[in-house]
Amino acid sequence: MPPVTLDERISALVQPAADAVAGFIFYAVPVAGTEFPLIVGWLIIAALVCTWQFRFIQWWGFRHALAVVRGHYSHPGMAGEVTPFQALTAAVSGTVGLGNIAGVAVAVGIGGAGATFWMVVAGLLGMATKFVEVTLGVKYRAVHHTAGTVSGGPMRYLSKGLAERGHPRLGRALAAFFAVCCVGGALGGGNMFQANQSFQQVLTVTGGEASVLAGRGWLFGAVLAALVGLVIIGGIRSIARVTARVVPFMAGVYLIAGLVVLVLHVEQLPWALWQVVLGAWSPEGVAGGVVGAMIQGFKRAAFSNEAGVGSAAIAHSAVQTDQPASQGFAALLEPFIDTVVICTMTALVIVVTGHVDAGGVTALAGEVRGVGLTSQAFGSAVAWFPYVLALAVVLFAYSTMVTWSYYGLKAWTYLLGDNFATELAFKIIFLIFVVVGSSMQLGPVIDFSDAMIFAMALANVVGLYVLMPVVRQELARYWHAVCAGDIVAVKR
Repeated sequence: MPPVTLDERISALVQPAADAVAGFIFYAVPVAGTEFPLIVGWLIIAALVCTWQFRFIQWWGFRHALAVVRGHYSHPGMAGEVTPFQALTAAVSGTVGLGNIAGVAVAVGIGGAGATFWMVVAGLLGMATKFVEVTLGVKYRAVHHTAGTVSGGPMRYLSKGLAERGHPRLGRALAAFFAVCCVGGALGGGNMFQANQSFQQVLTVTGGEASVLAGRGWLFGAVLAALVGLVIIGGIRSIARVTARVVPFMAGVYLIAGLVVLVLHVEQLPWALWQVVLGAWSPEGVAGGVVGAMIQGFKRAAFSNEAGVGSAAIAHSAVQTDQPASQGFAALLEPFIDTVVICTMTALVIVVTGHVDAGGVTALAGEVRGVGLTSQAFGSAVAWFPYVLALAVVLFAYSTMVTWSYYGLKAWTYLLGDNFATELAFKIIFLIFVVVGSSMQLGPVIDFSDAMIFAMALANVVGLYVLMPVVRQELARYWHAVCAGDIVAVKR
């Protein structure tokens, strides 16, 4: 009998807790022959409520959101640490990750091309949720004037906001629950998983078992930890400066590669779009028909852009502004970029190259699934595109890690105190977990951390419902000031 490895010992230790927590958070009910996780319904219902309550703000507020991101309604003299654009890119870097590449492939593989349609619908709805949670994040943030720093996010608006509404105990309990889950999610899904999967992709394109990196995940992790450490030691200002450059670059590289594939298959593009529409409304095809496609699309959008989870409000809270609703508008763009643009590009590449149609995966896909399916689709158009995909995976993972380090840090300091010692301790722990994630088979550890991330939504969405009247007041006051000319756009 072979000796029990450290990975296996850790997995055996974590498995019972991971199964219990993941089983509760991702509890699913059978719907039309497929399983529907209730947490997805929780997030989609919240998105529908926010969309209705704010009169489809994702449509009428889109143009204003672009103006806010361009800096027309803020200046360096306002309280905060980063510009609206930097806040947006930092938040986008936390959501644009491996789910946009591997997760989308899984969704269309199970739900067929029609899952793309429902993914876009859910992404558009999620824009309203982001508006609400980011507006609250900025309104209830704590500004540390002596240090020149800001702390915000659901921890702050759950405790302060619910206390204002007459529910102080509930607010403190939900805030503490959110913070604990955020720390767990940051160390797992926002760190170890990203490091592990980026190493696996680099290992694949450098020769697999014959690669010089084979068996040396710790070395890859050490280099990655050093690169992450160079950024996170400087706090949100440093993170925002890096993501403001990395996010446009990595998104640009990925989208250009996707557009090249679409151009090379331009004759198949009308067919691909028809497969998306057909699969979205067909009563047959994949398991569950239209319901199956809808569930897979909604699930991928919810898991990708994290609208309702509350994480993005932490990054946006650091923005230089004196108008909470202003950054709420900027946050509208986050699910649009993440889901409507990047996730849709992945899906279209897989469909247009013939690997998936309205009925699901085709014979061309073979047994390949996940990121392998996306890589195969890109490689079928241009042989060396899998290397571009590998670069995108590493950049997506890296940017996700630096942003989630900030999310975890703010949750950590909320629980243990906002001082230099507690901040340094978390950053050291986070960097150690980068190396651990690169060199281990994570198994149930990731199942547990994923559950922690979506457990954040249980607390956050309750706060959104209770505090929605506050957001309506902020929006009415802000929009009246903009329309009356009291808040004037500054051309830049």
